[in-house]
Amino acid sequence: MDFKLLAKDSGSKARAGVVKTDHGEIETPIFMPVGTAGSVKAVHQRELKEDIKAQIILGNTYHLYLRPGLEVIETAGGLHKFNGWDKPILTDSGGYQVYSLSGTRKIKEEGVTFKSHIDGSKHVFTPEGVMDIQRTIGADIIMAFDECTPYPCEFGYARESMEMTHRWLKRCCDRFDATEGKYGYSQTLFPIVQGSTFKDLRVQSAETIASFEREGNAIGGLSVGEPHEMMYEQTEVVCDILPADKPRYLMGVGTPENLLECMALGVDMFDCVMPTRNARNGMLFTSEGILNMRNEKWKNEHSPIDPNLEGYVSSFYSKAYLRHLITSKEILGAQIASIHNLSFYLWLMKEARKHILAGDFTSWKNKMVKKVTVRL
Repeated sequence: MDFKLLAKDSGSKARAGVVKTDHGEIETPIFMPVGTAGSVKAVHQRELKEDIKAQIILGNTYHLYLRPGLEVIETAGGLHKFNGWDKPILTDSGGYQVYSLSGTRKIKEEGVTFKSHIDGSKHVFTPEGVMDIQRTIGADIIMAFDECTPYPCEFGYARESMEMTHRWLKRCCDRFDATEGKYGYSQTLFPIVQGSTFKDLRVQSAETIASFEREGNAIGGLSVGEPHEMMYEQTEVVCDILPADKPRYLMGVGTPENLLECMALGVDMFDCVMPTRNARNGMLFTSEGILNMRNEKWKNEHSPIDPNLEGYVSSFYSKAYLRHLITSKEILGAQIASIHNLSFYLWLMKEARKHILAGDFTSWKNKMVKKVTVRL
């Protein structure tokens, strides 16, 4: 993997760059649609490419390991061949599932023992095992195995968890460097900064992660319930330490406002289930604000969902029609809403990049933040 930094905004720390992988280039800043089980919910791969214009999608190690299982993915020739997506893929390591499955897992130095949410069977994830699993899945960018601490979190626990995450990272790197990909293309390992909401821990973790000198770095353990201002504060602390010549990936973030503000702090890559999850519940993000499509006010509103997204699916369907589909529980409603929300997120990335390259990102960002937070 290669990263080239093309421009920096004069009024903020926003950056524009290009990540090159064997499955294609990724223009940053970028949002990555989440395809947890190898599928972005309610969206065809063709729509991801042609309508949404996604450049990279995510898969999840925990979910793919349990179902369909590694044998199926390996015999298919890797996740790209299995799901028909020929652009870059990033896989989460399963560390977030360790966090979310707190009632059915045990964390030890060796790794994590957990029960499957599908059938209750017992499994073990170790740093080495997770590297092997992600090698088999075949993502272009794979994540180190970490523990994501909850919020709020006591300082002592956050420190112990962070230190274990660092020890696990050493084991991840050793295993990754001692093995090779299975499908004839290169893979890249990203470490993850932890430390909860404690500045001194975040500084220590960012410095430690940077010392491993991998090709990219991630920021984890945020957007787990802490106030947005606290998230921004920790993100800025970490971005100021992580090397400028490598991409920075803020995991699990977030709303359009979050993306714009964190972009201004120096983040290059984002992912979140919010656009698709909220779409299935009738909440749409648009260039003019947030729409609740279940509201009666849209019943006879025949204007496009988002006329500013010319050429996207949003300009083909009316608010009234989409409301009808969603209130009627038609599957097409979830599909159109999901395509729209992802299209808007990718459109937002494209517009941000354009303004970073033009040198007027900050003034544009400030205007957009006011727009995207309005509930229409």
